[in-house]
Amino acid sequence: MERLEDLMVKGLKIYQDDDLYCFTSDSILLTKFVSVKKNDLVADFCSGCGIVGLHLYALNPTIKKVYLFELQEELSSLSKKSVELNGLTDIFEVQNIPIQKIGNEFNNYFSLITVNPPFFKKDTQKALDIKIAMCREELTVNLEEIISIASKKLKFGGRFNMVNKADRLAEIFYLMKSYKLEPKKLQFVKNGDKEPYLVMVEGVKGGKEGLKILKTLEN
Repeated sequence: MERLEDLMVKGLKIYQDDDLYCFTSDSILLTKFVSVKKNDLVADFCSGCGIVGLHLYALNPTIKKVYLFELQEELSSLSKKSVELNGLTDIFEVQNIPIQKIGNEFNNYFSLITVNPPFFKKDTQKALDIKIAMCREELTVNLEEIISIASKKLKFGGRFNMVNKADRLAEIFYLMKSYKLEPKKLQFVKNGDKEPYLVMVEGVKGGKEGLKILKTLEN
């Protein structure tokens, strides 16, 4: 069932559909972790219903342009409806394509790329509807593809920001360094006294070594 939610920032609203993948707090945490610069050209990979892009823009209205790249047509359509409802068609462009098909015109183009990707390896989740599974498992895109494509699409000095499972941090750092995205900022997320379950990472294309570790966030 389709529903409209208030983002509680600047009056913006977003459409969700309970039959599709609905966003969680992970996306909101990521938007608050990201450091935005005036006139940033932003791409959000695996954008779903558009939550990261819309909430990021709500928090940082000096962003110049936001591109939402989403494979599933139904989720992409929700994004378009939200963009139109909020009167942001001059700021947002929604593209219903897999990130592997992003055009060469976007090579070395973006100053900021965000992604809340599928967290789990392929076939590790059970009894999920395929539309939900595509957002949770690496069925159509994997971590290396995401990081390699981000590196290709970012201009030199551009920033890559991702949220993922904390236990994938070693893999994330290895791949980021392999594709010239130097890890510059890190923050873990935990619940109460439990071990961290999420990690948020920022990398800079061509950046110098030096990692800032933020205080662990309780969610």
